[in-house]
Amino acid sequence: MITLLAFVLTLGVLIVVHEYGHYRVARACGVKVLRFSIGFGQVIWRRQRSPSDTEFTLCALPLGGYVRMLDEREGPVPEGLRSQAFNNKSLRQRTAIVAAGPIANLLLAILLYACANWIGLDEPKAVLGSPVAESLAQRAGMRAGDWVQAGSSDGLAWEEVRSLPELRWQLTRALSKGENLHLTVTDRDGRGRRNLVLGTSSLADQELDAELLRKIGLGGPYSEPVLGEVKAAGPAAKAGLRAGDRVLSVDGVTISDAAMLREQIRQSLDKGQPREMLWHVERAGQVMDLNVLPVVAQDGTRQIGRIEAFVGAAPEIVTVDYGPVQGLLRGVERTWDVSTMSLKIFGRMLIGEASLRNLSGPITIADYAGQSVRLGVSYYLGFLAMVSVSLGVLNLLPLPMLDGGHLMYYLFEGVTGRPVSEWWLKWLQRAGAFAMLLMMSLALSNDVARLMGLH
Repeated sequence: MITLLAFVLTLGVLIVVHEYGHYRVARACGVKVLRFSIGFGQVIWRRQRSPSDTEFTLCALPLGGYVRMLDEREGPVPEGLRSQAFNNKSLRQRTAIVAAGPIANLLLAILLYACANWIGLDEPKAVLGSPVAESLAQRAGMRAGDWVQAGSSDGLAWEEVRSLPELRWQLTRALSKGENLHLTVTDRDGRGRRNLVLGTSSLADQELDAELLRKIGLGGPYSEPVLGEVKAAGPAAKAGLRAGDRVLSVDGVTISDAAMLREQIRQSLDKGQPREMLWHVERAGQVMDLNVLPVVAQDGTRQIGRIEAFVGAAPEIVTVDYGPVQGLLRGVERTWDVSTMSLKIFGRMLIGEASLRNLSGPITIADYAGQSVRLGVSYYLGFLAMVSVSLGVLNLLPLPMLDGGHLMYYLFEGVTGRPVSEWWLKWLQRAGAFAMLLMMSLALSNDVARLMGLH
């Protein structure tokens, strides 16, 4: 129910803001607006103060909306109202009215990101666990417990890193721009400052997926190698392990953090059979040796070892918030970054350099909406901002039926001095309808594949 309500709220807010952008600028340009509709199909609610005023409606299928304006191309217009018809407005005014919807979504995203920054987010501190073996992070000299203080694309202009998500965002930007990521790190206590360089420029134009993240190898949040809940009658319990035990070493290898311990457990099989490990454990100030025999578990297409106990203490959490001006500026910056990255991904999908699996539909949006609501207001605002940016960018694409398609018509009119012919409009609309149907089908099929665990 929470997921459904969050999804409806998300769609409602984004559609209302988008259509209100069109509506407000149309009114400012002197265009008569006949209907402001949220949704399509059968009208379930309507309001109109008088026959000459705008009719506001809510329809049964809330997957979009529209603003219907007085237009001589759609029917006869009384002589006294011709000056209020959309088609009789100047090219500049028509362009402003069409562009107002996507711009409203981008402005909303800035405000939402700013609000999230002002409220604050509870996020893991940028103290990293063990880097993946043979990864860029390990080759750069990253170690378990490194605290990332700042990041830079050139080693000159530095940006403070206040949490692990902020570090990952800087990594995403570096990958999208084909740049290396310079990092300033210290130990967990803020001592031993040093500069490192992740060679992410070598990964330019590669799709950001699980395999690429493994090549980069930045660990998750640092977690002490301490056991949490131990499942009764499981391998850990049979070995005598208890919640609160700190693991010092496994088979003589010093354990630096929970990530390293988990990897040791996963790789504890010998030709598909579990191998007994010698654990050096500290419990209540006493040190002891325990023999642990994992069980075999299936992880996708490969077999791994498992001890049926929660491994790792909770990571350190920090509250990340910003003042009024800085929060707003970061909202503008994040909106710009997400917009440009979205355009790059669309472009790469068109030329086959990025997978069409990047397209998401209503099922994925609903799932993420529900998850973000459960995490808190700030997370939901950030999610809503991201979807608002995506909607704004999508509508600016030069596809017929989208706002960007109409803007292309007006560009043609501005260059040639004449509007696009009715014949071309008809065929472009059909091509646009086909393209939109194809995109929607792909997005929905991706949603279903993710739901079934096929992606």
